[in-house]
Amino acid sequence: MTETASRPTLEAVAARAGVSRATASRVVNGGDGVREPLVERVRRAVEELGYVPNQAARSLVTRRHDAVAVVIAEPETRVFADPFFGLQLRGISKELTAHDSQLVLLLTEGRDDHARVGRYLAGGHVDGALVFSLHLDDPLPELIHGAGVPTVFGGRPGWGDGTRDTASPVYVDSDNRGGARAAVRHLVALGRTRVAHITGALDQTSAVDRLDGFRDVMGDADPRLVVEGDFTPAGGERAMRELLEHRPDVDAVFAANDLSAAGALRVLRERGRRVPDDVAVIGFDDMLPVAEQTDPPLTTVRQDIEEMGRLMARLLLRDLDRRTAKETEARDPSGVVLPTTLVRRASA
Repeated sequence: MTETASRPTLEAVAARAGVSRATASRVVNGGDGVREPLVERVRRAVEELGYVPNQAARSLVTRRHDAVAVVIAEPETRVFADPFFGLQLRGISKELTAHDSQLVLLLTEGRDDHARVGRYLAGGHVDGALVFSLHLDDPLPELIHGAGVPTVFGGRPGWGDGTRDTASPVYVDSDNRGGARAAVRHLVALGRTRVAHITGALDQTSAVDRLDGFRDVMGDADPRLVVEGDFTPAGGERAMRELLEHRPDVDAVFAANDLSAAGALRVLRERGRRVPDDVAVIGFDDMLPVAEQTDPPLTTVRQDIEEMGRLMARLLLRDLDRRTAKETEARDPSGVVLPTTLVRRASA
């Protein structure tokens, strides 16, 4: 039988540093009012002893749990199959890790999960929430508002027009409409005159904004040149087949994301259509595992998905720090929109 070393205590840290327990506690829990030489002595003692603060005791002092819920309003089969979510989670995780905060992932398989997520957030387990991939009829915003946790949304919320009884939401988004305009203008500049659009799921604001960007350029295009997809490869395949059935003369396609574009490319190849000679194709996202591996490599609109995640986490942590310090200065802007750029490859 072996003996395990006893866990270092705060008293041991204080003794090693030659300070009172109260001083050691203030340093460990991020309090102020301690002279810098004493702070360094306490930190050195913590490192030498391998002291790990008791999270429950620390929470009583700081009112913080050092944990953030990441709520994705999609089933796990979609989350783990779509690299978009992995990139956004990577950005969020990097930022939270840099601030010694834990990520708690919550997914919604169905409507019954919404109440579970609401109860968890209201239970005081996390300091705040990062929420993305919302749908327009999603009850999560009201549940989160009722839970009273600070929240940052990924993507422009669909209730920003004041139709919901919630405070102005803080969100991070990309310039979906401007990026779509750039894609379609590029296709027109190539001499394409029968430009189609495969949309994303139109109960999400990103898809609506990209459709609006398409219409900004194409105006009153033939309605048969717009087919609804769902941001998946299978949805892109279905939409491309429908396009070829109703408008076999289509000579360009702007798809709402790279996965939809990949599905469209497969159908065009099956039907013997050359890309870009017969039909030019542009996607949206610039997810390298997809865009560089399609045949041919995909021209697409780049949004910095990982940076969106980092910025979401950064805004939330900044808000939490202000609340802890009871600061009253102005908050960050409620909406942050990141630029997009067109990345040209072989498909258009």
